[in-house]
Amino acid sequence: MTEHRPWRGVLVATALPLNDDLSVNHDRYGEHCAWLVENGCDGVVPNGSLGEYQVLTPEERARVVETAVAAIGGERVMPGVAAYGSAESRRWAEQAGEAGCRAVMLLPPNAYRADERSVLAHYAEVARSGLPVVAYNNPIDTKVDLVPELLARLHGEGHIQGVKEFSGDVRRAYRIAELAPELDLLIGADDVLLELAVAGAKGWVAGYPNALPRASVELYRAAVEGDLDTALPLYRQLHPLLRWDSRVEFVQAIKLSMDIVGRHGGPCRPPRATLLPEQEAAVRAATEKAVAAGLA
Repeated sequence: MTEHRPWRGVLVATALPLNDDLSVNHDRYGEHCAWLVENGCDGVVPNGSLGEYQVLTPEERARVVETAVAAIGGERVMPGVAAYGSAESRRWAEQAGEAGCRAVMLLPPNAYRADERSVLAHYAEVARSGLPVVAYNNPIDTKVDLVPELLARLHGEGHIQGVKEFSGDVRRAYRIAELAPELDLLIGADDVLLELAVAGAKGWVAGYPNALPRASVELYRAAVEGDLDTALPLYRQLHPLLRWDSRVEFVQAIKLSMDIVGRHGGPCRPPRATLLPEQEAAVRAATEKAVAAGLA
């Protein structure tokens, strides 16, 4: 762990174990956080999109953060604090600080296609919580694109310290480094891990380590160290799974892989539907192949 930059390294955007009645299984969640750290991950990101934060009650959302902190310590927990309103996001950041967390991750305004002034005001408001903020750029889902020039401005004004980059455009890594060399680039999509690691990423907010932590951590460490002899074959082996992280059905796919390897993924809350039979077959085949290759 990097004490003053706790967002560095492999931070798993945790899937949230649900019971058959769709209630949150907090005991399993705490155990899952501990298991991830035991298997080499540096920390967790609860209440991200993979954690189904949008369909949690406020009480559940707060307890998820508290459960993760109790399991692995606040310095290893960077909650997502996205919300429709800036004031609400700030309240979630303050709750994270009260729980013992050292940083938070924040989407731009996502109730509408916000302009640059709104984005700047949103991040400024949440930064007033006093916790370092890592921006989350997901223009596919939010329709707001944190382009390198805007990220540089957000960083220059002290509102953000890092960015989870999920645009899929690996060319941006170099532009971000030119415009804001002190802004930490975090890999945001599993299926561009190697490309962004080679480009200088300082961390990975990761999906598939929920099911395959050891192999994923080995891949990340080799990639950031430039050990392509290790990283490239492993990346090719894992890529049939990693690419699901960039698909609409990523939550269902990762939870299915967790179930297959003996973890508890469980169902998703509506409106997320179950995988189509052909999707389930593809995820199952790729996961079983990874297991057979000793990657689980």
